[in-house]
Amino acid sequence: MTTALAPSSALSAADRCDRCGAQAYVRVTLTSGGELLFCAHHGREHSEKLRNIAITIHDETGRLEATPTVSAEEER
Repeated sequence: MTTALAPSSALSAADRCDRCGAQAYVRVTLTSGGELLFCAHHGREHSEKLRNIAITIHDETGRLEATPTVSAEEER
């Protein structure tokens, strides 16, 4: 018997940090079967502890450095 994990879907603006309610950029799937969402700040703050209890960590914090798709001129 083999077990495969389904790829996690991309995080959206509707996904919120479980600690502070900001937009989530990190999804942690726990060995217990649960899931936690964190903003970039809390994801970094708890990263060491999370590595010990996580099956997977889906990190999209690189999106914070990406160039916006709409420039300021186009917003007017």
